[in-house]
Amino acid sequence: MKRLIAMVTMMLAIACSNAQVIQSPDGALQLTFEVKDSIALYSLNFNNQPVLLKSKLGLEIANGPSFKEGFGIKDFKINKKDESWQPVLGEVKQIRNQYTELVVYLAQPAYQREIVIHFRLFNDGVGLRYEFPEQANLNYFVVKEEATEFALPGDAKAWWIPGDYDTQEYNYTTSKLSEVPQLFDKSYDGNASQTIAPGTLQTPLMMKTDNGFYLNFHEASLIDYPALHLSLDEDKFVLRSHLTPDAQGKKGYIQTPFQTPWRTVIVSKKAEDILSSKLVLNLNEPTKYENTDWIKPVKYVGVWWEMIMGKSTWNYANINNVHLGRTDYSKLQTNGTHAANTNYVKKYIDFAAKHGLDGVLVEGWNEGWEDWFGKSKEYVFDFVTPYPDFDMKTLADYASAKNVQLIMHHETSSAATNYERHFDTAFAFMDRYGYKAVKTGYVGNIIPRGEHHYSQWMVQHYQRVIDKALQHKVMVNSHESVHLTGLNRTYPNWIAAEAARGTEYEAFGGNNPEHTTILPFTRLVGGPMDYTPGIFQTRLDYYFPGDKRFVQTTLAKQLALYVTMYSPLQMAADIIDNYERFPDVFQFIKDVAVDWDDTKILSAEPGDHVLIARKAKAKDEWFVGALQMSKPGP
Repeated sequence: MKRLIAMVTMMLAIACSNAQVIQSPDGALQLTFEVKDSIALYSLNFNNQPVLLKSKLGLEIANGPSFKEGFGIKDFKINKKDESWQPVLGEVKQIRNQYTELVVYLAQPAYQREIVIHFRLFNDGVGLRYEFPEQANLNYFVVKEEATEFALPGDAKAWWIPGDYDTQEYNYTTSKLSEVPQLFDKSYDGNASQTIAPGTLQTPLMMKTDNGFYLNFHEASLIDYPALHLSLDEDKFVLRSHLTPDAQGKKGYIQTPFQTPWRTVIVSKKAEDILSSKLVLNLNEPTKYENTDWIKPVKYVGVWWEMIMGKSTWNYANINNVHLGRTDYSKLQTNGTHAANTNYVKKYIDFAAKHGLDGVLVEGWNEGWEDWFGKSKEYVFDFVTPYPDFDMKTLADYASAKNVQLIMHHETSSAATNYERHFDTAFAFMDRYGYKAVKTGYVGNIIPRGEHHYSQWMVQHYQRVIDKALQHKVMVNSHESVHLTGLNRTYPNWIAAEAARGTEYEAFGGNNPEHTTILPFTRLVGGPMDYTPGIFQTRLDYYFPGDKRFVQTTLAKQLALYVTMYSPLQMAADIIDNYERFPDVFQFIKDVAVDWDDTKILSAEPGDHVLIARKAKAKDEWFVGALQMSKPGP
């Protein structure tokens, strides 16, 4: 009886709780949280105009009652923070982290459970996350779906790519939200690795409202949780979280205490302020690395573009059935197009040394490329056995003598289990030959079979790669990986990633002309991108007479990308012969910095133009890059 009275008393106290309101440090943004009819709601105003209408919060649980209703406010706290910190590598030397925080403690008396919701309100937006304290009735649970909403006050213009559990490598579609359904099926034409989630959009998602607000939706600090997509209700203009499922269709396996990633909304009246925002970075934890001196910016060339366009090959021999450890490559006839051979790589090392570049990436150096793709093969690479024409020790010594670093390539063919089994030997091999950076790749269907590139298990896998790389003081550039969420603050050796449609697609049909004016507002909101610019020879009939392909670009645009597409890891992607042909143009690639003390977004509009100026690290040198969509004549 006493327990019943206590529970009723708690429910009455909860029911009488009032809504909580906080303001951003400059007072422009106002966030309101309330519990109405036992449902948790929040809304957001900017300069007294609605940005988000009342939006629901919560999660659905596969093995228990949901966290969507039955709530009351048990307690709340309001905190303020104002600090500055310095990134290891970055666009600016110092970042200010200033916000007002609302922490709401919610109870579900019917189930004797609690959940905590954190809101951090910055001058340029908001982050929110769920916390599940350890408690008697909530030790383990399975997430069926997250129910976070973003209710927009009306139709908005959006720059979007379709929801896909395995790739972000799409051209962007520009449309009103109301037009998404009629355009959706066309938005993923031409990409072979599709696991489409109908009616969903990927993040970062960029929008412009009818009243002139710029909005960016994403997530921060994605750790031990599936990646976020947004499901669109085009009639009500409501976005709802949609998490990447695993092989069983479940979304996440949680043990308390646990915190989800932050859901982020950047808000501005100026497009330039979206590009200047450090909100996503600020919502990540500071690095706990005791020493970061080994983490350095890298400008590199590589044996790559000629394979992408079909001039050379990754594979050594023309066979299609390889058994690692049993296939004797010394008895096979080389195909004559294998680019990763000792003499050819030496030319790249000589070129890098001559022009003061930091490194050389070599792809196709190791056995297994003959049947690496499309076979659902698990033991596809061992990451330590070079082809007969690639002398690892000779090249390592040669590069070291010329003060050039070789960059390792670990393509996994998406056999993540195989990669993890070889972690220790693969990274010890890198130590032995002096490799300080690795490009990882995940082309194809994931093994464990049925998992997706962005499911919880794979998010955990990418983290295990970073942790293993840290043990060996190795920097990681991940390709075909999950979208970045500012974790380069916490794990600064995750120096860059692809995670979008990059330069390679110029050989596969091309990128839309506006593509690189959209990416800074979308993909790059989460972190640096290895876009691989620097293609000088744009017509491929130069190599293949009659070939109709061409890189849809200009020399000036290729140079501007080094300034507009931030990354502390920048490739000069073309064949080095073309740089020798155009030494005056190549001089800019040699000169341009890749790590910065200051960045000024001078002018920008997604899909139209970007104009950015950056000051080189510890130098009185400024570089300016601009991309402008051509305008039709009168």
